[in-house]
This record gives sequence, C-alpha cells and structure tokens, in this order.
Amino acid sequence: METKDYISMGLEGLTDHKVRSLLTMLGIILGVASVIAMLSIGEGAKQEALAKFEELGVNNIVVREKTLSDKELDEARAKFSAGLSLADAEAIEQILPTVDRVAPQAELEVEAKFEDKSAKSMLVGVTPELFEILNYKISSGSALSSDQCERGARVCLLGAEVARDLFPMTEPLGRQIKIDDQWFEVTGVIGNRSLYTETVGELAARNLNQDIYIPLPAFLLRFDKEKKLASQIDQFTVRVTDSDYLIESGAVIRRIVERRHHGVKDFDIVIPYELLKQEEKEARIFNLVLGSIAAISLLVGGIGIMNIMLATVLERTREIGIRRSLGAKRHDIQIQFLLESVGLSLVGGLIGIALGIVLSLIVGNIGDFNSIVSPYHVLLAFFVSGGVGVVSGTVPARRAAAIDPIEALRYE
Repeated sequence: METKDYISMGLEGLTDHKVRSLLTMLGIILGVASVIAMLSIGEGAKQEALAKFEELGVNNIVVREKTLSDKELDEARAKFSAGLSLADAEAIEQILPTVDRVAPQAELEVEAKFEDKSAKSMLVGVTPELFEILNYKISSGSALSSDQCERGARVCLLGAEVARDLFPMTEPLGRQIKIDDQWFEVTGVIGNRSLYTETVGELAARNLNQDIYIPLPAFLLRFDKEKKLASQIDQFTVRVTDSDYLIESGAVIRRIVERRHHGVKDFDIVIPYELLKQEEKEARIFNLVLGSIAAISLLVGGIGIMNIMLATVLERTREIGIRRSLGAKRHDIQIQFLLESVGLSLVGGLIGIALGIVLSLIVGNIGDFNSIVSPYHVLLAFFVSGGVGVVSGTVPARRAAAIDPIEALRYE
C-alpha cells in the first residue's frame, strides 16, 4: 500500500463517525488550548515585566521617602530626622566606590495651565543625571542641561499626556505654561513611558506621562511641598557600575542613610533587579501550575483516544479479517489504526491551537495586557498533540495487527 492509501483510510475512519471523533478529540483540544493560552499569557506578562524593570534600570537602586504614621513621625522628630535630603544623595556618591551616578528628585502635585486648558500633573524637580540613568527619550526639544539646573532656570519638560492635554493642536516648544502660580517655558517633550502604571515594590502606582520636569534648584526655591515631615527630596536613584554589586551596595546604602537619619527608618530601598528576579520566580511557579493542568488535560485526551481506538478495533474486527484475507499485512493494519489515532490528535491539536490563541487574546483584553503568541509555542503544541496521538494509538494499533485473520472473519 502507498502512503496516500494509508492516509485515505485513516481519514475515512475519522469521517465515518464525526460526533464520536469530535468527542474523542475534546481532551486534546482543551489540553492544547490550555498550553497555547498559558504560554502566550505568560510570555506577554514576562515581556511587560521586563519592560517595566528595564525602565527602572537593572543597575539602579531607588531610595524613596516613606510615608510615616503619627507615631513614627513623632519618633523621627524626636531624633531630629528631617527625611531624605540632597546631602544624603551626595554622601552616597562620595562614600560608595561602586556608585556611578546619583539622581535626586522632588515631587509635588500641581495644576498646569495654558490659555484655557489645564491638567492635573506631578511636578518633578530633577537633575540631568536622571534622564541618563532612566534612559528618557526626548520626542521633541531637548533635555535639561547642567547650566539650566545650576541657574534654577524656569524651563520644563512635559510628559507625553500633559503635552497632549495642554497643546492638542499647538506646538508646545517655546510656550509659557503656568504651574500653580509660577511661569515656565516648555523646552522639550518626553516620549511615552509605561512605568509606574502599577505599583512596583514600594513605588506607588503612577502615570509618568502626566509628569512635568523642572530643574531641582528651581523646584526647591519656588515650590513648597507642605509635608508633615519636611523632606527636602522624595527620592534619589543610584546607578551602580555593575549589577554584581547591587545587593551589597543596597545594604551599604541602607546603613549609611539610617546612620544619617539617627536610626529612623523613614525611607524604603527598592532594587528593581531583585524585584525582577522575584517576579520571574512567581511566573515560573504560575507556568508550572498551568502546565500541570494542561498536561493532565492532554493525558486525559490521550486516554480517551486510546479507549475509543480499542473499542474501534473490536468494532472493526471483521473488517480487519477481510483486509488480511485480501493480502493486507500486519504492518498495514497497524499503520492504518495508528494514522487514525494521530489524525484525531492532530485535528484536535489544530482546533486547540486556534481556541488557545482566541482565549489568550480575550484574557489579554480583559486583563489589559498584551498576550504574545509565538510560532515556536504553536509548533510545540502541534508536535505534542501528534506525539500524544502516536503514544495513544500504539497499543490499539498493535492489538489490531495481532488479530488472527481466521478468527476475525468468524467474529460477529
């Protein structure tokens, strides 16, 4: 027999009992769909996590002001700790040899206005180092210069959304905007960023596209933060020379700042690299759980195919006897039944792949994140389903080939 004859008989066996074939494939369909959906959702979540932490910087350590309770606030005042300051950032840069750059920043919620348009925003006082450390991309204009920061110039950079809100139809560069009661000239617009749209460690959720950036000296001179604990700055970001020094540098920074604050823990330290590793660990556990569920579904599907094929062997015993009497050899019978099993599994796999892609897109839309369907994952699911068909069909195929043709012809 030729290959096309085997395939033709295999397809004939599937199409003769369409409903039974579909029910038999159900386990494979659900198993493959689970695999595709799991891998696509997991890959999408992984890429979003990587993008999030890459924007924070894998070589960075963030020292952030901590919100204190009334009791903690009284303790801080009693020990004369005034929170984070520029002096803390300077001390870190001078003491630690592993430090490459330090970028302090201060923040304040403000209202920005241009003509009849206004936007609620976060005003951020920064130094030029921040744009280098966090890889800010300037979509138009230029970043803050060292000279502008030293002079405390009244210039600002707008986040992408603030720029759209205040200047929907106008070029913002060179325009004067009013920030609370202070006037600033727009010298640049920052490209769209995704960071802080959700909580990252101790860093609270925030949309960076709503930020306005001005020189830190101008911020400290012209704006009053009006906080209970009069911290000079809200955070500073430390970039170390090598990621191998992150953990040790973080521990040293904690000790230095605690000593400078007289033992008051009025700050948090966030190491994005550590958070990334933790998130990867959680993702692996999540994938393992989902993978186990998918494997059970495939196992159940494989058992279902084997059961149906064994029943089919009994049902078609007389047919097997006729084929053998007409010259079919044992391997012809074996290949015929094996192809039917593989056909059931592969068709179920293809349906499962389509269902899995649809499910991953639906879950991605509901969860507001991108699911990534990789061709590698699709091929993996396809070959796994084919492998399940081979394994599930081997026993029934051998049993069919082993039937004595004389006994088969007598079978009623």
